[in-house]
Amino acid sequence: MARFELKLPKMGESVAEATITNWLKEVGDKIEADEAVLEIATDKVDSEVPSEVSGILVEQLFGKDDLVQVGQTIAIIETEGGETTAPEAVNAVQETADVPAEATEIEKSIEEVKETVSSTQDFSRETSGSDKFFSPLVKNIAKEEGISLNELENMSGSGKDGRVTKEDILKYIEDRKSGAVQTPKAVEETLKLVAEAPKAVEPAVQKSQQAVPVSVNGGDEIVEMDRMRKLISGYMTASVQTSAHVQSFIEVDVTNIVKWRDKVKTAFEKREGEKLTFTPIMMEAVAKALKDFPGMNISVDGDYIIKKKNINLGMAAALPNGNLIVPVIKNADQLNLVGMAKAVNDLGNRAKAGKLKPDDTQGGTYTVTNVGTFGSVFGTPIINQPQVGILALGAIRKVPAVIETPEGDFIGIRQKMFLSHSYDHRVVDGALGGSFVKRVAEYLEAFDVDRDF
Repeated sequence: MARFELKLPKMGESVAEATITNWLKEVGDKIEADEAVLEIATDKVDSEVPSEVSGILVEQLFGKDDLVQVGQTIAIIETEGGETTAPEAVNAVQETADVPAEATEIEKSIEEVKETVSSTQDFSRETSGSDKFFSPLVKNIAKEEGISLNELENMSGSGKDGRVTKEDILKYIEDRKSGAVQTPKAVEETLKLVAEAPKAVEPAVQKSQQAVPVSVNGGDEIVEMDRMRKLISGYMTASVQTSAHVQSFIEVDVTNIVKWRDKVKTAFEKREGEKLTFTPIMMEAVAKALKDFPGMNISVDGDYIIKKKNINLGMAAALPNGNLIVPVIKNADQLNLVGMAKAVNDLGNRAKAGKLKPDDTQGGTYTVTNVGTFGSVFGTPIINQPQVGILALGAIRKVPAVIETPEGDFIGIRQKMFLSHSYDHRVVDGALGGSFVKRVAEYLEAFDVDRDF
């Protein structure tokens, strides 16, 4: 029997780790190729890890709620075949059978690599318990230089949200060698003194943490937040603390859009097999405005502004449990209305079904959220970091309005909505933020009622 190592697959750009949320197969279970073995969760979406081979699950290397790095082996599957894991291994054994000395050296090298990997993984697991995020490169440098977790946590970082970068840790190492900073021993002694102070209240704190809140009147239900809600809570709080939020509002007459959609929606669905909602029409206008105002299509990293080459529109969508997620329409400015409608419907449907992939939520440069779906006239959305703007679409309503004509002004019934633009005042001034949302409104009000789809 051959032993196949099931590894945590790469799940998209910037996703380096995932948490195991559920094992779908237990040790001893038979597994078919492409059958899901376990469920994982990243900070964006939940996903399944399928098996690449058919066989028997003989070992689970991690348990539920364990944090696993991309590329790490998470399970062993026994398959039909020889005793080795791959044909390459058979060839290697055959080629080295007549050269014992070389074989010995190879085995020695393999053992050294295993020890190094094991040591690095141990350090990674240690740092995974920290409240701070450390990149794999920073962890490796810290391990090689004998820098403890306490030193890392107390190190000043110049990256986003105070994150320790490669330059920060290298500078720290230089300063430590020159005596400009405390030695690890001194740091640990200082931390020890600080840690000893609250020991008197530790039992009470632990008891408080373990105790389940009690309803005062006996009628309240107390429910712990799920993982996604905890993540959303953290993101929203961090965004408000990071960006200087300011809002601009503008009312838009979308009567022509409503009439045009009512006229073509049946033919559109019959020809394209897709429902035509207002969202793709709005997204089309936003993409055009971002091309006109590239200053809104940026992100912020510390003291640096990153001008994005592509226009990737995020759209807030509902998950099965009611939470919200932001899948991304890549290169939205290159899509026609049909392509935009297909992209919006695809991402929205897969979000509702819990079938989004990690890549679907990566790379957004600007976000749109439709608060009008819930009847809200307008809202003040929180920026999706590290972007600098988010647009809320209010509910479309019939309202009395002044209509200007060559014969004079009169009162008529019009379809109107509010656009609410939240933007980061650190890098976006009122002129840019207001001009951008005004341009979106201009595109919507100038909508051609005779256009084809």
